[in-house]
Amino acid sequence: MLTKLTTIPLFPLGQTLYPSGALDLKIFEVRYLDMIKDCIANSTTFGIVTLDEGKEVAEPIDKPAVFFPTGTLVDITYFDTPQPSLFFIKCRGTRRFKVHQSQREKNGLWMGDVEFLSEDGNYPIQAEHHKLADNLGAIIASLQKKGVREDQMPFSQPYDLEQCGWVANRWCEILPLTPAQKHHLLSIDNAQIRLDLVKELIEEMTGQSQS
Repeated sequence: MLTKLTTIPLFPLGQTLYPSGALDLKIFEVRYLDMIKDCIANSTTFGIVTLDEGKEVAEPIDKPAVFFPTGTLVDITYFDTPQPSLFFIKCRGTRRFKVHQSQREKNGLWMGDVEFLSEDGNYPIQAEHHKLADNLGAIIASLQKKGVREDQMPFSQPYDLEQCGWVANRWCEILPLTPAQKHHLLSIDNAQIRLDLVKELIEEMTGQSQS
């Protein structure tokens, strides 16, 4: 069976976005200004991919960016234009995808032929992961107690602390991991396995059991 591919604009970043993750972007490069204008006008979207080599803001003399193949599609949830050459947008991660082919347009914008991957599905938190969910909930509660506004929180609602995928993805976002590690976790289809690996990583970092 042939894999169904969809062509979307790609935005290589030095960070990794996961499904249901929140991302604020300041857009000032012409290639991305045009991309966002097109997305807003035509109700389309774009994908975030993680940089392996290269810079987010490219100079003419720079080599083309190299990025990892698994990325995340976004929904634009907020859009502001304080001036014609500067956009502020808020995004929310939706579906994961895998880039099969990519090409750089004349204006520097990357386009990718992507295959959409399976969603995390319904995997309730199991007993061995309760501590991970509780600790993440404690982080959220602490920020709320400090008066951090909802639009400034590192996570966007709903806080689905009973689902493996949501808990795993939020830990992946905040843990001090390399781009390669973050991409590897994003590429794992099974949310329970992703959370198992997060648990192992935290135990290695802290020397404490997370069960």
